[in-house]
Amino acid sequence: MTIQTRQGDDPLATPDAPTRQGDDLLATPDAPTRQGDDPPATPEGDHSAGAHRGGDRLHRGVVSFVRRSPRMNTSQEHAMARLGSRYLVDVPHDTTSTSVAPGSRLDPTEIFGRRAPLTVEIGSGSGDVLASVAAAHPERDFIGFEVYLPSVASSLTRLDHAGAHNVRIIIADAAAGLEHLFGPGDLDELWTFFADPWHKKRHHKRRIVSPDLARLVASRLRPGGLWRLATDWQDYADWMLDVLTREPGLVPVDAGPEGYAPRWSERPITRYEKKGVAAGRTVRDLLYRNAREAEETAG
Repeated sequence: MTIQTRQGDDPLATPDAPTRQGDDLLATPDAPTRQGDDPPATPEGDHSAGAHRGGDRLHRGVVSFVRRSPRMNTSQEHAMARLGSRYLVDVPHDTTSTSVAPGSRLDPTEIFGRRAPLTVEIGSGSGDVLASVAAAHPERDFIGFEVYLPSVASSLTRLDHAGAHNVRIIIADAAAGLEHLFGPGDLDELWTFFADPWHKKRHHKRRIVSPDLARLVASRLRPGGLWRLATDWQDYADWMLDVLTREPGLVPVDAGPEGYAPRWSERPITRYEKKGVAAGRTVRDLLYRNAREAEETAG
């Protein structure tokens, strides 16, 4: 199945809300306030890797985001019209505009015109990390998942200014995209930076990092492939550490005494990360590797 690139005037491109910290997640009117005053809860038994995993409209799962509809500004509209056909990839949808139809499959070789190491970012936001890292690594290819059109439009401008032509953006639920668009061992790296922590306990099922997602990521990474994560909320850092430690398909890399990894030097410091640090929060990085390499080396 051929997946066509989206035109800048695609009718699906209805206005949406910006993300927090360039992530794939956001707050809603009834969503958590990011105050971090709820104690962390164990992720054991939470199996919400993502929504739209099938055609059942009544049981389509729990997504880690809720869309709003602020309008894009004029410059963002121009960016979508001018750059959309270059950077956006349209995929078959299921029941909603951000769903991914089961049975879909992405062919990176067709999209990029070459075979190269592939990195996927869950929640690419305004493209800060993608533009910086992709421009520095033209030998690699990158795909970002983002559902908020103003953020997508801003990322197109940032990618264009950086000359990062080895990037594509998919406007869809990242968890469903990982499940349906990619096969086992397709990814060299996955990034999940500053995802919404959904502080309130009743919202923990919306957290993108879950046991289901961890199993899915372990299957999609090549042997030795890396999953890079970061957050500025300690309770979410503890949650992610617990989830990833429980997943047998992943092993920690460069973990310190508390289980966290050193800050990844290539990740640019965004204004949101600066705000978190200014508020007194500690940024925690996690780095995990597909365990198959360790098993093969040991054998």
